[in-house]
Amino acid sequence: MYRERIISKRLYQLAEHFPVVVVSGARQVGKSTLLQNTLGKTMPMVIFDPVLDVENARQDPELFLNNREPPLILDEIQYAPELVACIKRRVDRHRLPGQFILTGSQQWGVLKSMAESLAGRAVFLDLEGFCLAEIAGPQATDTWLGRWLADPDRFIKKPPPRLDLPTPLFEQLWRGFLPEAQELPLAVLPDFHLGYQRTYIERDVRLLAEVSDWQTFGRFLRLTAALTAQEVNHSQLGRELGLTPQTSRRWLDLLKATFQWFEVPAFAGNLVKRVSGKPKGYVADTGLACAAQAISSPAAIGGHPLMGHLFETAVAAELRKQCALFSPRPNLYHWRSHGGAEVDFLLEYNGVYHPMEVKAKSNPDRRDTMSITAFRKKYPDLPVGKGLVLAPAERMIQLSEQDYCLPWDTA
Repeated sequence: MYRERIISKRLYQLAEHFPVVVVSGARQVGKSTLLQNTLGKTMPMVIFDPVLDVENARQDPELFLNNREPPLILDEIQYAPELVACIKRRVDRHRLPGQFILTGSQQWGVLKSMAESLAGRAVFLDLEGFCLAEIAGPQATDTWLGRWLADPDRFIKKPPPRLDLPTPLFEQLWRGFLPEAQELPLAVLPDFHLGYQRTYIERDVRLLAEVSDWQTFGRFLRLTAALTAQEVNHSQLGRELGLTPQTSRRWLDLLKATFQWFEVPAFAGNLVKRVSGKPKGYVADTGLACAAQAISSPAAIGGHPLMGHLFETAVAAELRKQCALFSPRPNLYHWRSHGGAEVDFLLEYNGVYHPMEVKAKSNPDRRDTMSITAFRKKYPDLPVGKGLVLAPAERMIQLSEQDYCLPWDTA
């Protein structure tokens, strides 16, 4: 059963105004399914293969496009990079919108060259796993973040209800947010995640770079899962596995390139320092993190040392998915003081900073807003909005004069 994606509206909008739209994202997040159920209803679609040269597209790209007039969807374009230059020439001759819709699963290589070759001609749309509204379904068209950033006072006066999710928190973290994982029985989910790692992550990495020791790379994957929702320390990553910091940085970049890892930069009071602090890193999907750490069941999450980190990882991914609906996107940071105070997320939008803490407990209290208060005191001249503590709570409640607890699964 197809679940409506909240990013569908933005896809249609971009296709109406740009000649090329590139839908990028990890494998199995639903790129092909999204296009088949939206633009694919009226556009022909060609799916490329890493081994077969479909319709001789790689050998003779001009002939391929001569026989495939736009509008056209080209799926997995990284397997036919020769088409990019031909697409550029055709778009330059006819700057009509919605000519080519491309998909890809890698940020490096072809997608990087497309960003350079199609500059001014193409726009990129990142697709990730399901957000909570899509899991709740059936028609996900809106999220709470846009309403909060637009008017927090109005939001507080009439907070939206919680989503009617089909699974409790621990099971959702254990399942993760890949579309296929939502339908599988619990007994075979570990097999799905293991197969995903072997079939997709390792195959994509092999296409991107030479990794001589695949056993060590597998251990590196498991280590990143253990360090999710923490500041990135390349020296620590390398030391744990006997790697140099340069190798651990390169391998982490490979995971980012295959959309399996993302980072939130550090915030500081000036633009120079803002890019020099350590970012926080997150595994893209909590289900893959649970499988990598051999967490055997949803119930085992409750007593696991990573429980808080897994919950923060899920919230971080949810915020990213909701931010993707904005144009332009809010800037997302984290903040840590020398004294140890830490705000998990700072959303900068329209010149206002919106602090957000993540707490994996059902009853947050005023003490959970201390870091947000410390941030306000540190930057008294900064326009700071009302703060949120995102938690698996039952309802929205006020925690301090300016801060509120909000259920993480708010509609």
